[in-house]
Amino acid sequence: MMTTVAFWLNGTAHPHRPGLSVAELLAECGWHQKPVVIEYNGEILHRPWWATTPIQPGDKIEVVTIVGGG
Repeated sequence: MMTTVAFWLNGTAHPHRPGLSVAELLAECGWHQKPVVIEYNGEILHRPWWATTPIQPGDKIEVVTIVGGG
């Protein structure tokens, strides 16, 4: 039996793709133009590191969108 190694995005398992960066994942999901905060394995991942941070099997990523209001 073959198991697919996955990473977690907002609590849902996704198949791992070698070389996929956090920035590429955000673009694929349509979040690249929105104000978001990224939690990467329990730590805030600052925007300058999104393009150079590869997603590894087992990683846990939470994307929180920022909504303005008053």
